[in-house]
Amino acid sequence: MMTPTNTSVEPEVIIELVSREAPRCILAMASDQSYTAEELADEYDVSTPTVYRHVGVLQEHGFLEETIRIDRFGDHRKAYETTLERVCLTFVDGMVGADIHVRQDFIDKFSSFWSDLEQSGIELRW
Repeated sequence: MMTPTNTSVEPEVIIELVSREAPRCILAMASDQSYTAEELADEYDVSTPTVYRHVGVLQEHGFLEETIRIDRFGDHRKAYETTLERVCLTFVDGMVGADIHVRQDFIDKFSSFWSDLEQSGIELRW
């Protein structure tokens, strides 16, 4: 289940971000698993500082999530994973709109379900 989020990101910003190759490639690659900045740089043949610059912008807008990866030697490394599931742009009556759908894990889904249930006013009896 994908949930549209209320976001302060303007549609124009979304269009600008995904129209550039590097951020678009980072989002695409990090959509199936988390990757370190070095892995992203190697895959797209760009410098690591360039990846970090794009990662920072994508994180600023909530499009990437930082995780910690621990290797077999116990070393900690930052890795990045896409938070986006889908972005839908609409063009109606001279206006541009955007619905952003983010991934949710089971706990987030259950929490949303429970919150919606509480707000609905439905009384549960056991």
